[in-house]
Amino acid sequence: MKNVTSITSVLLMSLSDDQETIHVLFIFFLLIYLMTVFSNFLIILLVVTCAHLHTPMYFFLGNLAFLDMSYSSVTAPSMLSHLITQHWSISLSECKAQIFFVMYFAGSEPLLLSFMSYDRYVAICRPLHYSQFMSWGTCAEMASLVWSTAFFVCITHIICLRRLTFCGPNLIENFFCDLPHLFQISCTDPTINVLILIIVGVGICTAALVTTFYPYVMIFRAVLRIGT
Repeated sequence: MKNVTSITSVLLMSLSDDQETIHVLFIFFLLIYLMTVFSNFLIILLVVTCAHLHTPMYFFLGNLAFLDMSYSSVTAPSMLSHLITQHWSISLSECKAQIFFVMYFAGSEPLLLSFMSYDRYVAICRPLHYSQFMSWGTCAEMASLVWSTAFFVCITHIICLRRLTFCGPNLIENFFCDLPHLFQISCTDPTINVLILIIVGVGICTAALVTTFYPYVMIFRAVLRIGT
């Protein structure tokens, strides 16, 4: 068997080599990131401090705001640091950690949206049973299910990465780490990993779409009945 030398770091793609463009991009992305963090933090603060917002709908909205803020914070600060220092190399371990958290927060969002649509369905179509179906215990269980499901899905992908060997080239054609680009620099055949990614991704997206849109279909039907 031929000896291979595993790489310990990866090189992300630079957004630009022009200094003026880099400064413009840095300011632009920094402003967007700060606005994203501030707006979502404000939502969380209002949900926590305002007593009349202590309802299931705003509980889920606060979770969604936390997801958006966290998702942005996984990639934006490191990208801004790379922009200003022009040092685009990160360790392979850091790359895998970034992949985990990007997938974790991004994967949690569609699951959370499906529960938010169910909350609206119960509020509109089953108002007399709303307090029974959407108790605080039920809301906590729903949120826990979202976070735990996303965790186990992401940790599965990270564990599957252990079967891959990365021996170069170490250039990732993106400004942050993600699984498809990491597969491209693998010296081991990543077919199994790709299949797992597709099957799990399609399964979660399909389930999230169905469970998100079906309650709104029922809400629409209920509204039409009221109109007639």
